[in-house]
Formats: sequence, structure tokens, C-alpha cells
Amino acid sequence: MSAVPAVFLDRDGVVVVPEFRDGRSYAPTTIDAFRLYPDIEEPLRQLKARGYRIVVVTNQPDVGRGVIAAATLAEMHARMTQALPVDEVRVCTHTRADACDCRKPRPGMLLDAARDAGIALADSFMIGDRDSDVAAGRAAGCRTIFIDLGYTAEPAPDQPDWTVASLQQAIAIILSQRP
Repeated sequence: MSAVPAVFLDRDGVVVVPEFRDGRSYAPTTIDAFRLYPDIEEPLRQLKARGYRIVVVTNQPDVGRGVIAAATLAEMHARMTQALPVDEVRVCTHTRADACDCRKPRPGMLLDAARDAGIALADSFMIGDRDSDVAAGRAAGCRTIFIDLGYTAEPAPDQPDWTVASLQQAIAIILSQRP
């Protein structure tokens, strides 16, 4: 099997509309609060048409903390994968204190997906709205795109390859890189 390129997407702030408060974003904790950003299905389909595998990689420590049930998270991801052309969802439910290899900014989820699906990381992109997303992508050997949502309570990433305002802008950059 020849290696394929992928676009790794953070979930909250990239695919899913987060809850904003105190200068940062938070993952929705109920099905009612779970909303996908509008107008992202077609750009994702364009990536698929160009041969990219689409993998959502998301830290969900609220499960580890008992704030949200694993079944609720599974239902959210089922809805997301039914609505969007996503090949797979990789989830880390650990908290920062667990010091696991899968929690971003560590690249474990990306490396595992690459190993399991034959992904060429050097030809792939990581899109996220936080420093930890950019750091994970860089550590995995991907090019990185930071979606700047104007968070004031946390630092912006250090030197992403590109900075944009939306997933649509990020996808336009990726499509321009691969005719």
C-alpha cells in the first residue's frame, strides 16, 4: 500500500463550534450544544477528491474528568462522521496529569493514525486553533495551519506554517499546495 496524505483536524474550534468564555474555548458537553461549523462539508469533500484522508484528532479530557459520559462523546462523533466526509476520529480522553503520549501537544494520535492507515506525514497537514495542535503537527512531521480565533487566555502557537481565520481558508491553502 502506498502512503497517502492526510489532513488532521482538531475538533473544537475547527470542526465543532466551541463555547467561548474567559478568553478561550471549551468543548460542548451536551448533544444540544454540539454544533458543526456551517459550510465545511464541501471544502472537506474537495480534500477527499484530491486524495487526502481526513482524520479528526481531539483531546477530550472532560471524559477523563467525568464531566461528559463516553456515550455522549460517541454520539457526538457519530453525528459528526454522518454529516462530514471524515475517515476517522482519534480521541484522547486523558487529562494533562496523565502524561500520556496521545494527548496533544504530543503527536501520538497522529503517529498512530499514520501507522494504521499508511499516512505520509511529510505530505500531511495539521489544522488547529491552539498551540498544542500546531506542536503536535510539527512533532509528527506535518505542515501546520493555525486557525486564529482570537483567544486571549492562552498563547498563540510558535511559528505555524500558516495562520488563517477559518477552516475554509485553511483548506484553500492545502488545495493550492497540491494541484
